[in-house]
Amino acid sequence: MVEKELRGDIEPATQDSETQQDFPETAAVRASLQQFSSDKIGVLVHWGLYAKAGIVESWELSDEDEWARGKSAFRPNMKQLKQDYWGLNSGFDPQNFDPQAWLRLFKHAGIRYLIFTTKHHDGFNLYDTQFSDYKVGGTGSPYHGVDIFGALVTSARQAGLKTGAYYSKADWFHPDYWTKDDHPKSRHADYVPTQQPERWQRYVDFVHAQLRELASRYGGLSILWLDAGWVGAPREDLQLEQIAEEIRLLQPNILIVDRTRGGRFENYVTPERRIPSVDRLPTEVWESGLPLADNWGYVPHDHYKSLKQIILSLLQVISLGGNLLLGVGPKPEGALPKQAIQRLTELGAWTSQNQEGIYGTHAIEPIIFKRATKQEIYLTQDDQSYYLFVTHPARDESNRIKVARYQTCGCSASSWGEGKCRFSH
Repeated sequence: MVEKELRGDIEPATQDSETQQDFPETAAVRASLQQFSSDKIGVLVHWGLYAKAGIVESWELSDEDEWARGKSAFRPNMKQLKQDYWGLNSGFDPQNFDPQAWLRLFKHAGIRYLIFTTKHHDGFNLYDTQFSDYKVGGTGSPYHGVDIFGALVTSARQAGLKTGAYYSKADWFHPDYWTKDDHPKSRHADYVPTQQPERWQRYVDFVHAQLRELASRYGGLSILWLDAGWVGAPREDLQLEQIAEEIRLLQPNILIVDRTRGGRFENYVTPERRIPSVDRLPTEVWESGLPLADNWGYVPHDHYKSLKQIILSLLQVISLGGNLLLGVGPKPEGALPKQAIQRLTELGAWTSQNQEGIYGTHAIEPIIFKRATKQEIYLTQDDQSYYLFVTHPARDESNRIKVARYQTCGCSASSWGEGKCRFSH
């Protein structure tokens, strides 16, 4: 287990992205944000070569990210680590991948949207890209033509879930991002782009081609979730304005999330492994990302959160007006870990009983949140009702957390917060 404060995968905002005011710019995006805010629960699936290696996603490849190697490095020295890791693609065998089984579980859990890692920082593609052979169905693979992401999009549509594409702007396998040599690497490009502009432009063109591919091949996508916040102007300018305009023409309703960067192309903000405090809430739409286990991807013997922890996190997030994005990491061959299946099955039993107080609701006033949480109560509201989640009888049995529906009775929420109003059931 890597302690939260020591993790290097939690990216700080490069700008004050949680108080930005200059988006969204179109009515279609505003409508998508409104629907997104109603969906409340999503899942982010991290799957790749790192599951086969059993490490913290692909972070061990970066020499500067020593935190990821910890006590269980994939290999004892970096040269061997990289050599062996890059070769894992030939043995990537998703024989147990069952997209319909995944989607049945996700839907049962109360999840409304799915975001999937089409490519992590290591550059290994889980969709059938035409711009890289470093992919599931690449040269030498028995899975030629297999498109993991495409299969998930199809199954998600059949199950009624929205889909989004996670895409890392960094690509450590690409020769125009990292040189193929033994020199130590940071997570950044291993050269100064302004000093080698032609090389950098080749990389920009590659990223644009892949994003254009994702936006044009799979029908309507709900979210383009761009990770690797260190890739951006001024040092690593991807000319995002140009490709974003093309994506908007192809997908007018899509939400673009250029994580931690702020501005027009971070349509909602994504605090990672934390829930914002009531006194410092983002001014725009937001989504807290919390993995079910300690890590986003599959790591053997990982520690999973209890059902009670998951439910209380969900209640805190939705009572503050946000969405909860749960992280799941499939095993190397594509099956979901038993612990993840158990937690999501248990969560579904609870959400199915309490859905009217979850979906389509919005935040309560901060003063009410503060007063209620002191009594171990969480509240949400819609246009007709408040929904009270009384958690104190459930200190040892989280499945007893129930929703109580109360009419507003002509009483404003703020006056109740001041102690002047009482509800009748």
